[in-house]
Amino acid sequence: MNLVYSGVKRIFDIFLSFFGLILLSPLFISIAIAIKLDSKGPVFFTQRRTGKNGRVFRIYKFRTMAEDNDIHDTTCQDKRTRVGSALRVFSLDELPQLWNVLKGDMSIVGPRPWITDYLLYMAPSERRRLRVRPGITGLAQVSGRNNLSIHQKIRYDLEYIDRLSVHFGLFEDIKVVARTIKSLLFPKKSEVESSKSLVYSELDELKYASAA
Repeated sequence: MNLVYSGVKRIFDIFLSFFGLILLSPLFISIAIAIKLDSKGPVFFTQRRTGKNGRVFRIYKFRTMAEDNDIHDTTCQDKRTRVGSALRVFSLDELPQLWNVLKGDMSIVGPRPWITDYLLYMAPSERRRLRVRPGITGLAQVSGRNNLSIHQKIRYDLEYIDRLSVHFGLFEDIKVVARTIKSLLFPKKSEVESSKSLVYSELDELKYASAA
């Protein structure tokens, strides 16, 4: 990847995440209060995710699930809180990842960081998506998000990476950000809905492909 682009993108990420955290601090406080008033449990949800070059880091989100939700029990639906459901519609639960961007774990634009189990079953060619920092948003997110199969998501991630080697990367990032803003203003429920059953079905799909 172009070193000039990588340096400019990191400056771009630091600028947006730093000022985003400052400008959105009133919204952060309001969401935190709403979460605490709505249900028991912490304000933030954290989870281990796979980042650039396979490095594991801890991602931050606003908590959207009930305190007693069991993410491993696939026999029942996730117990989402009222505030959590509202946050999911406009992806506001993702805002704390600006801190991950500022720290250097993530970028504004890039492939989404998945739980570490996904890496176990990805083909070597699919692991190219780990060559860049994962993003808060990405080409797969604005191209269908959860309406896509896991292999379609990976193809979009690889397409994004390949575009960076052909075009000046920031143009690609700006286009993704513009499409993200549009999708946030006019969200499609089917795209933002996510559950533990989706995660396990995607893992099963990767396992089946790796065993074939």
